[in-house]
Amino acid sequence: MTTAAAPQACDLLIEAGWVVPVEPHAVVLEDHAVAIRDGLILAVLPRAEARLRFAATQVLSRPGSVLIPGLVNAHCHNPMTLLRGVADDLPLMTWLQQHIWPIEGQVIGPDFVADGIELAVAEMLRGGTTACNENYFFPDVQAATYSRLGFRALVGLPVIEFPTAWAKSQDEYFDKALEVHDNWRRDPLVRTCFAPHAPYTVSDASFERIRMLTDQLDLLVHCHVHETAQEVEDSQRQNGMRQIARLDRLGLVSDRLIAVHMTQLTDAEIALCAERGVSVAHCPESNLKLASGFCPVHKLHQAGVNLALGTDGCASNNDLDMFGEMRTAALLAKGVSGDASALDAASALRMATLGSARAMGLGELVGSIEPGKQADLALVDLDALETQPMFHAISQLVYATGRHQVTDVWVAGVRKLADGALTDLDAGAIRAKARQWRQRILGIRTGA
Repeated sequence: MTTAAAPQACDLLIEAGWVVPVEPHAVVLEDHAVAIRDGLILAVLPRAEARLRFAATQVLSRPGSVLIPGLVNAHCHNPMTLLRGVADDLPLMTWLQQHIWPIEGQVIGPDFVADGIELAVAEMLRGGTTACNENYFFPDVQAATYSRLGFRALVGLPVIEFPTAWAKSQDEYFDKALEVHDNWRRDPLVRTCFAPHAPYTVSDASFERIRMLTDQLDLLVHCHVHETAQEVEDSQRQNGMRQIARLDRLGLVSDRLIAVHMTQLTDAEIALCAERGVSVAHCPESNLKLASGFCPVHKLHQAGVNLALGTDGCASNNDLDMFGEMRTAALLAKGVSGDASALDAASALRMATLGSARAMGLGELVGSIEPGKQADLALVDLDALETQPMFHAISQLVYATGRHQVTDVWVAGVRKLADGALTDLDAGAIRAKARQWRQRILGIRTGA
């Protein structure tokens, strides 16, 4: 006579009407559960089997909800939440040079960065996002803030050719970058990468230095590339070649490159990105709002390029809503390609999860619901009238669901959103800080 095995201990058992693991692709598991212990996913299995196999400290049962990997925002400037709506309906260079940079020049500092990120993290968690790829100044403050808030982030080490509040010379940019990298290289949630702003603001010498350091330190490069037709034309006039060709000449077109925007691409450039393993971070809503152009997502996808999804910053989007970004990406790909099957719902969700995680070097840790991975997860309520009737969970997530339907979020197994409420962030205090920054920025704009 055999004795049944004793149930295995776990910290949390999440039971959901549907689990969308993302890997395998396009799979929906009905009436399943995910077991979590010490911040890691132990198992994904049918609910009835899970109750027999695991003795959980806590069981959370949500039969009307879908459990997905936490969404991963592959490109953002999160301190710029404090500039949300400050200069709208303008083309990129006018917006940047005549409005954003002058305001930033008067407000950028540690407090601005920390308060903006805190507001952004609250918004992202409430929308099911559990990780982001950050690109801004004061990366030391960024890293400390993300770590304090328990939010997963790839923090960019900025490089640009003109003095800022962060650094006055190229040597200082690099010296500070290396110091920040060294200080945070062992943090469980925060990693670093190089973040040269764009080919039109970074010299060959700086790019060559970045390439050498990324090879030595095994770091990624996060850069705006081919964002507008004008900058590509300017590159051809000034350098005798397009931006991708220039980056390739400098040894940066590789699997270390996260190329953001990429709205202006030839078929040969798409093939080069596929061959070299470049990841493309698509920011459809920001590109549309700034009239920057259309990233050829369908062609990139067909070529096998790893596609990631980002919101960009709140000064040009104006939100950090990855559900809205998935829907826009899927619809835009169809419109641009003339193919209604281009970027189906499952592929859009993959971009916002595993595609972004892989672009950021986090694919082995997060981006899908698989045993051994970190428990970065989000529960989304599909019982709302707006998502009824429910025929297909992935389709409903991409085409009908709003971020307000996110109820619960975990980062590395730590519950950050519970029944729609932030667990360890003071929403009232964050709101008060945002209003104080509003008054200061209004004073700058009016000369008061």
